[in-house]
This record gives sequence, structure tokens and C-alpha cells, in this order.
Amino acid sequence: MTSHVTSRVIPLLALIIAWGGVPSFAKDRGHPNPFERDGGVPPSIQALASTGEGVLYAGSFGFGVFFSDDYGETWESINGGLGDRFILCLSADENGTVYAGTVRGGVFRTTGDGKVWESIKAGLRLVEVKSLLAHHGTIYAGTGKGVYQWGEAAQKWSAVAPGLEQTLIASLAMTSTSQLFAGTAGKGLYQIDATKHGTVRWQRVGDPLVDPKEHLTHTFIRVTTVSPQQHLYVGTQDGGVYRSKDSGETWHSIGRSLPNDSIRGIVVTRAALYVATGRGIFKNNLQNSEWVPVNNGLTELSIQVLMASSEGEFYAGTNAGAFRSQDAGNHWVNISEKLGIHYTMPRPYF
Repeated sequence: MTSHVTSRVIPLLALIIAWGGVPSFAKDRGHPNPFERDGGVPPSIQALASTGEGVLYAGSFGFGVFFSDDYGETWESINGGLGDRFILCLSADENGTVYAGTVRGGVFRTTGDGKVWESIKAGLRLVEVKSLLAHHGTIYAGTGKGVYQWGEAAQKWSAVAPGLEQTLIASLAMTSTSQLFAGTAGKGLYQIDATKHGTVRWQRVGDPLVDPKEHLTHTFIRVTTVSPQQHLYVGTQDGGVYRSKDSGETWHSIGRSLPNDSIRGIVVTRAALYVATGRGIFKNNLQNSEWVPVNNGLTELSIQVLMASSEGEFYAGTNAGAFRSQDAGNHWVNISEKLGIHYTMPRPYF
């Protein structure tokens, strides 16, 4: 029994540490309780999704999901039917349905007016769901045991392909040619032809990501994004940003001059590249290697997620609330007021 409990607890502690949690038992040694916050702060926003016309969803670590229909000016908590309030990712499909990946509750999706959740976890192994991708009517989930695809007719998840069954999938992205990319936590980047579901194996992508200065190979792919030009961008856990113009066959490091190498989000427009880090957001005009900070108005620089809506707004989720920019990141407005102030942090599962 002890070994079974230990095998469940240790991976969960590692996940919480990797994604910004602070598990600690220091209080017994006379230190401050890390789950108590003097003065209070807004919730930590780990995920964001937009369905257009000002409708925004914000997933928090421990307080569930918040809903806004006015670009974040006001919020309401929408946790009806949500069996796990530790949200790791959100994704919205073209019909306006929003999907939420959680630490141990599997996947949930909105129903009705978009404010009530239903569980859709049949077929998933009991592991965290770290990434979600809605693409042309198909929903993919990156979990601690590989990548799954939701089957609406069968009402269950099935493994997309063999080869990553024991791997945490931190990010997912799809190209216009149906290449599905999976960024892993420690094994690099993999891809398959998504049109051949169940008939192919995951393949390691091209050259390794090698730091040009320190000559280290980076295999923890935290963010994977496809640009409008169909270029592939990946953000690593501690090695900056890399770009490929040939579907991952070769890579070019473009983020080593950033003041922080922990990449939490990437937004690519036709004019610029925006990167969210543990020390703010930075912009590159894609013409040179110069990174410019775009943090005016951000009162919290530990970014957890960065998103651009279809209407052109930028949203950033941080360790202390959410922010919005309506001028491509030049100015940010704090939209956390209606998220509430919390004086204690929800305790994770251990």
C-alpha cells in the first residue's frame, strides 16, 4: 500500500513544482505557511480561452474556471459540474464549446449556455491533462500518458498513436497539412500525420534543440505554436525559443538573448513574435534578434499563459490574476478585480 501511494504522490509533486506550485511542509519547522497569503492576491490563472465577441474563460489553479462576456471587465465563477478545480489547460472549438484539462479529474466541457460543465473522461487513464487542442471538430488531449483523441460517437477517448504512452505531453499544435506536433516533458518534440489516426507511430522531429552558447540539448518542450506562415515555434522549460521553417527538420535558436529562458507562451502574428516568460512578455519584429519588453501595466511578471483572441486582444494569465492588451501588448490593463482576492491558496492533491 505504501509503495502504491508513493508512486502516485511523487509524480504529482513533480508536476506541481514544474508548473508553478509551491508544495511545502515548512510550517512544522517554524517557517511561514506557503498556502497563506498576507494581504491576499487574485487567483493564479493557468489557462485562457476565448469564443469571440468578448467571451473569455480563465482557468485557475484551485479556484476553477471564471467566465466573462465583456472582455474581462467582469467575471463570474462557473464551477457547476466541474469535478476538479485545478485547471491546467483550456481550449475552445469552432462551435464555442470550451474544454478544460485538470490535474486529476480528466477533461470537462461546457454545455448549454457555456457556464455548466460535464465530464468526458471515459477512456483516459487517471493522469493529469496538461494540453488540449481543438482542431476542425477534433479534440486532442495531451496527458501524462501520451496523446488522446475524443470520439463523439463512441463517447470515449482513444490513444492517437503508440510511442508516447509513458510521456507527459506539455503542448500540442497542428499545421495546415494535418501534422500534429506533441511537445513532451523531457523527450523533445514528436509528430504524426493526424489523418492516419491509429495506424502510425509517433516520430521524433528532426534535429535536436541545441543551445548555441552552452551547447546543451533541450528536451522539455513547454509551448508549441504554428505561425500564420506555417513556421513552427517551440518554447522550452529553460532553454528559450526555437523556430523551424521546414516542419521541424532544422531549428534556429531565437530566444537566447531573453532575460528569462522559461517560456510560458508564444503568440505569432504576421508582424511580430511575442513570448511570455517568468519575467514578463517580450516582442521581436522577426527581422532581427532584438527583444523588446512589452510589460507596461503588468503588475505581475510571472506569466503562466499568453493568448491572442480572434478579435485582436491579447490576454495574459499570471501568478496573480489576468491582464488585457488592446494594442498588441504596448499597454496592459489589470482585469483581475472581479476574480476575487484570496488569502489562502488551495492545497493541491497530496
